[in-house]
Amino acid sequence: MSSEPLASLPATSGASAMRVVTVSRTYGSGGGEVAARLAYRLGWRLLDHQFIAHLERHLGLSKQEAEARDEHAEGIIAHVLSGLRLGYPGVVQDVPPSPVDLDLASRQMLRQMIQKAADEGRVVIVGRGGFALLAERRDVLRVEIVAPLKQRVAYVMQREGLDERAASARIQQKDQRRRRYVETVYHLRPGEPEQFDLTINTAVLTLDHAVDLISLALAQKEQQLAAPAEALGPGAGLSRYPIQPERERGA
Repeated sequence: MSSEPLASLPATSGASAMRVVTVSRTYGSGGGEVAARLAYRLGWRLLDHQFIAHLERHLGLSKQEAEARDEHAEGIIAHVLSGLRLGYPGVVQDVPPSPVDLDLASRQMLRQMIQKAADEGRVVIVGRGGFALLAERRDVLRVEIVAPLKQRVAYVMQREGLDERAASARIQQKDQRRRRYVETVYHLRPGEPEQFDLTINTAVLTLDHAVDLISLALAQKEQQLAAPAEALGPGAGLSRYPIQPERERGA
């Protein structure tokens, strides 16, 4: 599935202290394929479409319904509350769930599905706001895969057999749904660079090159796990400038 790691890269088995890689992606950037190749190279589990199977099994959805509700918090939680009303009439009132109810319920569901996988470790998690849910864990590498729109359209046309107009519409729909999911559930503006340890643009870099870079970053971050917080950051180990830079130059 993937090429062998570059000879100059450290062995991925040395990153055993790291437990999770989360892969966020813009639709059509190849992020899902990068995650699959990374999991294969590391010998880790991949959690991507397995989320859909989880929804099918635990919420009684058909595969089509689960796919439609995947990464769509409002639809999932509304389905759960609807089922509770049918099973326990009078206990759950027949009123539309409030935004607060949706937020709390979705967070609880994500903790059950994602946190359990993170605790078990050695897992690559694709999307579903994993980068946000696990934001406080230092043993998680948070990766974002992006590409220019034109190339994403070409990717979707090739992979899904769509014409240009249909591919563009699908990208817009999927990106919008993913953004809304992160905003609704985590109250974050998605795509901010500081939310990730590594952002890779696949405009020129191949998917296997992206896997190489993630493998390297995983090993490097593993080496920093024991370092105290004050020893981290861009200023770590640096002394003051010998000559103060001009104010307008910035840092």
